[in-house]
Amino acid sequence: MTEQEVRRYLRQMKEENSERAFHSFYNLCYDRLFRIACYFVKHEEWAQEIVLDVFMKLWEQRARLPEVNNIEDYCFILTKNASLNYLEKENRHPTLSSEQLPEVSGQADSPEDTLISEELFARYVKALDRLPERCREVFIRLREEKQSYAQVAEELNISTKTVDAQLQKALTRLKEALLTE
Repeated sequence: MTEQEVRRYLRQMKEENSERAFHSFYNLCYDRLFRIACYFVKHEEWAQEIVLDVFMKLWEQRARLPEVNNIEDYCFILTKNASLNYLEKENRHPTLSSEQLPEVSGQADSPEDTLISEELFARYVKALDRLPERCREVFIRLREEKQSYAQVAEELNISTKTVDAQLQKALTRLKEALLTE
């Protein structure tokens, strides 16, 4: 996601009430925000609901979005807060049985540990977004969706050696990005 591209969509959303620009912004940001929500709630259905709520809020706030200095961080914070609020609501009024709720560690993390974990995750998501499209797709399928090399190769119509090469490229770039920021 390029800053100029995002800024253009935000201006169009504000000045023209452009649903087309909003749709493009949605397509550009959805996967990233979905991964963030999944990280916090650990349920795909919940994450989808959360991200849709975040986009509703973004549309409602479209007049103020161009003034936001760092829209990437703003969306991250909105999604994180919406995820935590959703978890709190679900824990107060569970709609699922207790064994279906996300596991909560018996040992509470310190505020410093929580902050470090969230900062590291934010850096990971930014680094993942900066990967070339095919490289990112291979990495997500292998590491986040737990697909096999053969599945990924077949679905993307590439060889398993290419899958491995793309994974190695992704790991190298992610490592560099996380260690240098």
